[in-house]
Amino acid sequence: MNLYFELGIDQKTVKAVTPLSENKQLIQDRTGTNLDDAYPVFNLNPFVDDIVEKYAIESPDGVKLLIAGTVRSSGEGCMCPANALLRALLRHAFVRLPATVIMDMEAGLEHFGRGTIQYVDAVVNVLEPSIQSLETSVQIERLARELGIKKHLFVANKVSNENEKRFIVKALTSHQQRLELTIPYDENVRMRGIIQEKFSLRKDSPAVIAINELQNRLYAIQHFAS
Repeated sequence: MNLYFELGIDQKTVKAVTPLSENKQLIQDRTGTNLDDAYPVFNLNPFVDDIVEKYAIESPDGVKLLIAGTVRSSGEGCMCPANALLRALLRHAFVRLPATVIMDMEAGLEHFGRGTIQYVDAVVNVLEPSIQSLETSVQIERLARELGIKKHLFVANKVSNENEKRFIVKALTSHQQRLELTIPYDENVRMRGIIQEKFSLRKDSPAVIAINELQNRLYAIQHFAS
């Protein structure tokens, strides 16, 4: 919802963009169907090679933000024209684009369709120190493994003390998993969200230091995968 803010993109620019999954005209043009039909027949492999250039918003630092919307299908279950378009686009982005691609997904299990994330090099599974978060994260890892994704990084966020960290480590160990990285609770991050100053976090801020380490580990995975 607010990734644009972290990238330094103006809110008005983002609000004017229709997510791809809701762009009716684009979906109809690319999948060759009429969305008003009760039982539409559509192309499962629509042309998507130009979508990033046409629809992405570029940040001041040159990062391209593409607002895809929600992929609602799961596994090999139901398909619809919008999902067919997004599946083809994500496959193109992961496999063919000469770029680092980060897919920021809503928390939950609904995104693990075979056509959406099966080409990723790694899943960054962000969890918080609570039973509910841990149970969801472990389930996400299982679904990702079933899709053939071998590299899975459990990252604990907003960890306030050693007791919370020990709780997470013990819970993951009971599921034969390990904690990759801890991002400590950082008051600077909370205040930044209140005053909304772009890029105001200091380099020595605890969360920034931890996230830089995560970046280094992801670079190593990318290098190994390529």
